[in-house]
Amino acid sequence: MTTRILPAAGDPDAARTLSTLLGRIPGAEPAAPVPDSASLLDTLARLAADSIDELPEVVLLHERIGPVPALDLIREVALRFPAVGVVLVSSDAGPALFSAAMDAGARGLAGLPLAYEELAARVQSAAQWSVGVRRHLGRGPEPFTGPGGRLVTVSGAKGGVGTTFTAVQFALAATAAGRRTALVDMDLQAGDVGSYLDVQFRRSIADLAGIQDISPRVLQDAVYDDRTGLALLLAPADGERGEEVDDRAARHIVTALRSRYELVVVDCGTQVTGANAAAVEMADVAVLVTTPDVVAVRAAKRMVRMWERLQVRKAEDTAVVVNRWSKHTEIQPSLIAKITKTRPTRTPVPAAFKELQAVVDAGRVQDLDNRSTVKQALWAVAGELGLLAAADPEAAAPGAALAVRASGPVARLRAGDRGALGPWLRRGREG
Repeated sequence: MTTRILPAAGDPDAARTLSTLLGRIPGAEPAAPVPDSASLLDTLARLAADSIDELPEVVLLHERIGPVPALDLIREVALRFPAVGVVLVSSDAGPALFSAAMDAGARGLAGLPLAYEELAARVQSAAQWSVGVRRHLGRGPEPFTGPGGRLVTVSGAKGGVGTTFTAVQFALAATAAGRRTALVDMDLQAGDVGSYLDVQFRRSIADLAGIQDISPRVLQDAVYDDRTGLALLLAPADGERGEEVDDRAARHIVTALRSRYELVVVDCGTQVTGANAAAVEMADVAVLVTTPDVVAVRAAKRMVRMWERLQVRKAEDTAVVVNRWSKHTEIQPSLIAKITKTRPTRTPVPAAFKELQAVVDAGRVQDLDNRSTVKQALWAVAGELGLLAAADPEAAAPGAALAVRASGPVARLRAGDRGALGPWLRRGREG
């Protein structure tokens, strides 16, 4: 979640200190500090005149703001802009001032000298309160309230075929089409979604692994609301924590996301684990990315056969995206479909890495030019798969239904099963 913060401090040194610390908070978007109470109220009034949604979530108020005393100013902000959370910064962090600040309408008190951990905690708490108030008042982004969002998984035949890039572009295309979209990095040991979008966030999918009942608030705490409009649930920074996300956790997490987003795109990476196998089994659309070379096509065939043996997904229910294609390539999409027995998308993705190199190296693939042939092809594929409009098999583009499997009951997992692939390995042997 991006948190807009307006610092207010009369002392230039204090203002610089506030701005420096705020810039370190993940997801924070601090504005230029205002020097006095009149400037603060004028700024808030101007933003509110455009839309209440334009107001910052948090006002960080230094005790020496002037000329209006800090407590009186807090009371004024709380009365005129009730959806803004005010955090007071003061050298006196005792219970008397804390009580007075709360009575005036503040949402937190941070002591001087400022400590990053305390400031971050107070700001995030005030921001969450502000978002909750706006949602309650109908001013914040509403969660998806339909029967359940569509789930799309993107898996790679092998490493280096462009799995993550494809998943990110699918999600960006859906967001640009106006769909409320979540992008989940379920490449649990080597996830790179954050690197591709230049995002660093302290929370990850592993933080949801041990939670049986994932409430909307718990989910929101783990999700990063990117400026692109995407809701990101990232892989853990420490790869070993990926083991915490088993098949049951994956099912709980995906179900929680589907209840709040129109579309959930899951980057499953290139290795089959219990978590991403559960996601592929649950998916409405399962995409397998390959390149038109012998090694990758063999890997794609191996992946599809493994899914079938483990009763995760049938080959004919899998859509294959051919990446780095050219008309001179000996292995064409039709041959790949024949070898793997999958359904190819109509649009192959051209081999044009020069278009991508600058944004990939910068970790800003969201800035890829609209004229890029790779971007155009991937967004066209997203349209083929029905990711840019509400799910409707009758209205889907020709070929989209080939990749769509109707949602239905999935096999129950045994309560005592352990291990990454336990349930599927047993089913494979029993079959």
